[in-house]
Formats: sequence, C-alpha cells, structure tokens
Amino acid sequence: MKVIGFGDNIVDRFLDRKVMYPGGNCVNVAVFARRLGVESAYLGVFGSDPLGAFVRDAIDAEGVDTSQCIIRDGLNGVTEIKVVDGDRIFLGWNEGGVTTSHPFALEDEHLKYLASADLVHSSVYSASEPQLPAVRSTGTLVSFDYSSEPERRTDSYLMQTAPYVDLALLSCGNMTVAAVENDLRRVHAAGVSLVVGTRGQSGAMMYDGERFLTQAAAPTDPLRFADTMGCGDAFLAGLVVSLLGSGWSRAYRPPADALQKALARGAESAAAQCYVEGAFGYGRAVEVAAGQSR
Repeated sequence: MKVIGFGDNIVDRFLDRKVMYPGGNCVNVAVFARRLGVESAYLGVFGSDPLGAFVRDAIDAEGVDTSQCIIRDGLNGVTEIKVVDGDRIFLGWNEGGVTTSHPFALEDEHLKYLASADLVHSSVYSASEPQLPAVRSTGTLVSFDYSSEPERRTDSYLMQTAPYVDLALLSCGNMTVAAVENDLRRVHAAGVSLVVGTRGQSGAMMYDGERFLTQAAAPTDPLRFADTMGCGDAFLAGLVVSLLGSGWSRAYRPPADALQKALARGAESAAAQCYVEGAFGYGRAVEVAAGQSR
C-alpha cells in the first residue's frame, strides 16, 4: 500500500510561540500515512532557501521518499499563525513561495512514479489543478482537499477538478447540516464518487451518492491539547488508509460498514493529532518575518 502527496509544502511560523514547524497539506498526509504504517512519498517543489531544506529534512526523517522532488531558486512557502484557545488563526503567507509560483510540471518519469501509488493526494494550495488529468491517467486513486474557501466550491472550479478526483475532503466548519449535505451533493454530482465534509467538534459526514454517513468527533483530553494544526490532514490519512485496507479501488467501492469504519479511523487520527504541536513536530525557534530566510 502506497500513498503519495503531490503539491504543497509550507513552513508554519507560530508567532505566539516563536517556533516554526514543517507542514503543508500534501506533506502532512504523506507523513501521517507513513506513521500509520503505509509506504509514502512526497512530490513537490522546495525553495532553495534554508526553509526549503528545513521542510525536506523533516520529511526525510519521517521515512517519506522525496527523491523525485525539485528545488527551485527562490523562497519556500511560509505562513504566519497564532493559536487562540487551541484553534489556529492564520495571519498571512507569502502565497506559497516557489511551490505555487513555479509549480511542479509532471513529465513521463513522474507519471510512472505516481502510477506506483495506490492513492495520490493533492489540494487547492498546490497549483496542481492543470496536472489532475495526468495524475488520473496513471490509474491511481486521487484524493483532493478543497479546504473551506467559497471560491473553491464554485461550479467552474468543480468542473475543472472534480472529474479527476475519487475522494474529496471539504472543511465545513460551523455550517449547518443542510448546507453540508448540499455541498457534498454538488461535489458528488460534479464527478467525485466519495465526498467527505469535516465539521470540527461536530464530527464528519460522507456522501457516496446513495446515503449520508455521519461520524462523531473522537474525544480528546483537554489537559494534553496542543492545537488543531494538521487535524484535517490526519483525518484524511486515517480515512484513506482504512479505505485502501478494505480494498477500495476505482472499480470497487467499499460497502457502507467499511465506509463507516474508515470515518471512525479518521476521527481517531484527528483526535490524536490534537496532542501534537505544529503539524508533525520538528519545531525550531525562529524570529524572522514571513518571506525571509535564516
């Protein structure tokens, strides 16, 4: 079983802690899948600055393959964050640095590499939308994180991405159940076979075109709580590892009980992530402003 994260990487700089951590949606999913015992890799672009090396070194230390990655001249992506009552508040970023200004362009060798995976994961922060048809053509399953921004839920954006995605993850925050169901239906109708909406402490919901399945959030110990960074990515990693373990493929959709089990596995992974500072550790003290390197 193998999972590849294709797209964004970032340095998360916590201003309140004066600590920076490696992260990024696609990196996190690859790292979390590896921690769940799955072979994994990350395919993306690092900046040539020390922040790029910082992220790559941390990924390598987790046993995630980065051998096919590219280093481009310029700044790595960096975002500024603070934590308020356990929730992360994003204050600004440098637009993803070279990861998004000069994104990864897949060649034949990369497509062969992606074809070795059971699932390739990407996101709205990866500038990977034009590459999705090529990823899909390798035969691997494709998951995609649509995050929470309304512009990523428009008909035009769904038309551009959904036909090439097998599993979509939507961050639905404090949306009503009716609103979540409506968005899940829309994404499914656009071409995605399994659509999941995460709702924080309200749990998660999945739509497979026939039924809605719900999952409560797993309990957490408030005395051990660090922050919510990476919880959605941990949820997705737990979900897809469980689904792949049940035999999920483009030709086989697991039955409802297996889907429910996968949702529960995702909830457990998300709860465990609440005890981790940053996305997956490797914090380093830093005092420079966003967009600068050390």
